[in-house]
Amino acid sequence: MANPVNWFKIPVKDLERAKKFYEAVIDNELSRSEIGQMKMAWFPMTDGAPGAAGALVKGEGYIPSHAGTLVFLQVKDIDTTMSRIRMHGGKVLLAKTGMGEFGFIAHFEDTEGNRIALHAHS
Repeated sequence: MANPVNWFKIPVKDLERAKKFYEAVIDNELSRSEIGQMKMAWFPMTDGAPGAAGALVKGEGYIPSHAGTLVFLQVKDIDTTMSRIRMHGGKVLLAKTGMGEFGFIAHFEDTEGNRIALHAHS
């Protein structure tokens, strides 16, 4: 049985600024596309691998926010990733926090005003 979350969209005001920010944060390239009036930048994905695919999206009705759903990005090292976040204009909202056997989490605000979280196993 597959995990129930299929994909996510993170609203942005400035797609190019957000794309550069997330590419620096995750140290990987996002690919651009347009679907109708929506402009998107897709996070890298591998078919058949665990986890959900997702994209940054600029379009009518997509408004960055601290409220609502919280997306967790899987990273190898939270400390290194948080350093990149600060270096590229993001803000730390919750410092690295232990979750016992479930690893560590942290929250940040991206360049668009969204609250996003990180998860690492160690």
